[in-house]
Amino acid sequence: MRVLLVEDEKDLADLIAEALKKEMFTVDVCYDGEEGMYMALNEDFDVVILDVLLPVHDGWEILKAMREKGINTPVLMLTALSDVEYRVKGLNMGADDYLPKPFDLRELIARVKALIRRKAENKNVKLVCGDLILDTATRKVFRGGKEIDLTKKEYQILEYLMMNKNRVVTKEELQEHLWSFDDTVFSDTLRSHIKNLRKKIDRGFKKKIIHTVRGIGYVVRDE
Repeated sequence: MRVLLVEDEKDLADLIAEALKKEMFTVDVCYDGEEGMYMALNEDFDVVILDVLLPVHDGWEILKAMREKGINTPVLMLTALSDVEYRVKGLNMGADDYLPKPFDLRELIARVKALIRRKAENKNVKLVCGDLILDTATRKVFRGGKEIDLTKKEYQILEYLMMNKNRVVTKEELQEHLWSFDDTVFSDTLRSHIKNLRKKIDRGFKKKIIHTVRGIGYVVRDE
């Protein structure tokens, strides 16, 4: 799951990002409204966390631009403005939740997870490819009825491939979706994760699910 965090208080932003990463989220951090606006409108995220008081473009401007563009990604607003009128304003503009500062990081994590669960309720939370099942609500993976233990990054790669079942996903697309802009990703890193995934998912099974399209990327399909 990929999260966009737009927060101009760098120390706070870094604390939030670290807490989210420990919960298996990929996090892109923007420290001002200009970069935050660009990322929110041009990249795909599962949740957006927006501070209200930002340089250049405030959180309300970013939220308004997202909704006008038809981007329905769940948005959690953060602000020191605790008056009810500000919370009502954000919710009326299309925010999905509102968390006043100061807050406990545990509550923020819980609210982010709740937004994802709410989003998943409108979709099939179980991704299926043959006898491989990935439950996005519990983040558990099964093949042939047996649970498979995956690392954080292995799970994220498999989830994205299964969300795009039968479509070839390029290496570049995987890197853009699953690694933040601050991360340096080498092709050997992705290849190593895919190799480990194959060992866990396909070893011991006649039908292979993870396939390489040479020179392009990877695809999940039940052949």
